[in-house]
Amino acid sequence: MKNINPTKTLSWKKLKNHIQEIKNINIYDLFKIDKNRFENFSINFENEILFDYSKNLINKKTIKYLLNLAKETKCIDAIYSMFYGEKINITENRSVLHTALRNNNMNCFLKDNNIYLKINKILNKIKNISNNIISGKWKSFNNKKIKNIINIGIGGSYLGPLMVTKSLQNYKNHLNLFFLSNIDANQLISIINKINPEESIFIIASKTFNTLETITNALSIKQWFLKKYDTNFHKDILSQHFFAVTNNINSAIKFGINKNNIFSILPEIGGRFSLWSSIGLIISLSIGFNNFNKLLLGAYKMDDHFFYSPLNKNIPIIMALISIWYNNFWGAETEAIIPYNDNMYFLPMYLQQLNMESNGKYIDRNGEKIHYQTSQIIWGDVGTNGQHSFFQMLHQGTKLIPCDFIASASNNYIDYKNHHLQLISNFIAQTKTLAFGNLQKNNNEKNIYYSCIGNKPSNSIFLKNLNPYNLGMLIAYYEHKIFIQGVILNIFSFDQWGVELGKKITNSLIKDIKEDNYKNKKYDSSSQALINFYKKYN
Repeated sequence: MKNINPTKTLSWKKLKNHIQEIKNINIYDLFKIDKNRFENFSINFENEILFDYSKNLINKKTIKYLLNLAKETKCIDAIYSMFYGEKINITENRSVLHTALRNNNMNCFLKDNNIYLKINKILNKIKNISNNIISGKWKSFNNKKIKNIINIGIGGSYLGPLMVTKSLQNYKNHLNLFFLSNIDANQLISIINKINPEESIFIIASKTFNTLETITNALSIKQWFLKKYDTNFHKDILSQHFFAVTNNINSAIKFGINKNNIFSILPEIGGRFSLWSSIGLIISLSIGFNNFNKLLLGAYKMDDHFFYSPLNKNIPIIMALISIWYNNFWGAETEAIIPYNDNMYFLPMYLQQLNMESNGKYIDRNGEKIHYQTSQIIWGDVGTNGQHSFFQMLHQGTKLIPCDFIASASNNYIDYKNHHLQLISNFIAQTKTLAFGNLQKNNNEKNIYYSCIGNKPSNSIFLKNLNPYNLGMLIAYYEHKIFIQGVILNIFSFDQWGVELGKKITNSLIKDIKEDNYKNKKYDSSSQALINFYKKYN
């Protein structure tokens, strides 16, 4: 990828001038001026997803300058570099291959080697174990059917699968799912109190197999499990109940996991982009491999669109540019994600990680300190719940907060059509009210407290149906949007060194507290006091 400071481009300078022209134009006026505004600022993708970005503070000139910014920062070259396996994750000296996991043309190359054979082998392994466990063919060590699947992982090894399985719970089979992520023992105890170990499968999901929270939880689960049974047979017991998803095969075997129960993950797959890989084993177990494959196919369809579509018709690129427009030219520091589907409850949290862990950087690809905005703060909640809490600020607050509204047009419950009608009416009404408000001419002082000025931007993302295929498209869209933001903002989106530093300091603190070394070390007064308080009550 080219290392280009976006603020030095001609397009950036034109956008700085352009905002002076457009900042006093109202969204209401933009619709009034352009009778075909919806047609000009929306994309119907495959009749499966409708992207409507017409309710934004943009006009044709804005889009022209933004698209020129994408050209000047060589976005197309960057897309080719990622898909062709070039080492764009420079700080870790790696390629970025999550798109290869769902590549449907069986032609993924890395260093002139076709890696599809390896990917296909992993997929077949996921398929076989999923079919065996779901069908009941795979039994416990004492010949009982499996009822519970416990995923032990954190970060990308948990949040992506959690979001997908919750979103697609209408496709869920009979297996009960549990996610153990937090080091807090409360979560561990809550899970083990609900399950029978003989009827449970445990998946330890850790790319490195040394993530502190994951391995601590896994060891505790293993100890709890073996206490229930004769430990002389623990190897046989573990082989029927414990699995690993990791790139560290040796550590998994050392832990006691049968080699046949280890699902590998390519080192070029970042954690927050890994739900398409073996990390998605719990997804396949939850909804069946055929539906998991449809999720992959949907993502591949968006990959195809992202790779081949021209800039002005490219959904992820247009949406990335609009986000940069608000973040850097309007001073909007946050974006709200508001899905009008309760099954998508974890989507805002997932996108929070995907965006902020990728683009929350202050050093550019040239190694220089950045003097413009990178990642927005991502937050949100499901509608209509949010309407009865933070929407007050969206409508009448002093902050500009661009929003993504997401809904599915179809209703899964015939007996509750009225519920869905109300849900979608709220979805549309909120974007309409944010854009146009309720102000009328000649407002008087009497009703000023009721006034909503409108002119609040939003995107509407309308799915035909929330199914595995469309969800795959939607997730891939956000992945590519975030990638393009990183390209234009001249940062490395695929490392997370800020996270790694916190891990190192944690490990050092654990050792010091255990061995009382903290008494001899010069901690800052705050940290010292916190340690003392902990030690006093433990």
